[in-house]
Amino acid sequence: MKDDRQTDRQTATLYRMVMPDHLCPFGLKAKDLLEREGFEVEDHHLETREETDRFKDRENVETTPQVYIGGQRIGGYVELRVHLGHDDAEDDGKSYRPVIALFAMAFAMSMALCLLSFGTVLTIMVLPKFVATAMCLLALQKLQDVESFSTMFLNYDLLARRWVRYGKIYPYAEGLAGVLMLAGVATWLSAPVAFFIGTVGAVSVFKAVYIDKRELKCACVGGDSNVPLGFISLTENLMMVAMAIWMTATAL
Repeated sequence: MKDDRQTDRQTATLYRMVMPDHLCPFGLKAKDLLEREGFEVEDHHLETREETDRFKDRENVETTPQVYIGGQRIGGYVELRVHLGHDDAEDDGKSYRPVIALFAMAFAMSMALCLLSFGTVLTIMVLPKFVATAMCLLALQKLQDVESFSTMFLNYDLLARRWVRYGKIYPYAEGLAGVLMLAGVATWLSAPVAFFIGTVGAVSVFKAVYIDKRELKCACVGGDSNVPLGFISLTENLMMVAMAIWMTATAL
């Protein structure tokens, strides 16, 4: 038999906006999280702007949703995740998840291409197809906002710091090399481009991270990235260099 304190802990009160023209997504996420954690949710809908404003004034809060557990206000969705142990309150937001997801998808696509072309995924061609596909996807991320990418790129790329325009050329060069390598054509162009940008990138990352000991965000998946600059960023550039050497060797 649970004591009263345990019973209170398993009941949560949620106030969220549910209006004809607006359904708060964070309110839905908070309700889902609470239910998955085993809480019985007292779900209160704030159905008008006036009702929402009155609630904010009464509770002296600036945002909704708001969650209460055992009579204690926890806060919104982010605070709820921290309270339930899903996020580290001291987390700086940096994550390798975007680049890991991109590489995983690139590898899956490379296997699909090999299965289509060779009838099997058990072929060495999976690796070059993987690198070429990853280059295309990485270029796509950067090309969504070239200005933002080039700004972040200036934090560590040695060539971009000397020639600012290089930061805006880079995504197009990476995308061009990736597409040509994926098609297996114009190696005379794709290999030198990949070798050049990969070498400059590898040297720049190595200097910033391992010599200067700087803690920076990597622009590899775009200018709004929270991916830390480090080993994965260095590996990305070295893969391009290796791909360029392999393409050149097989073309000779």
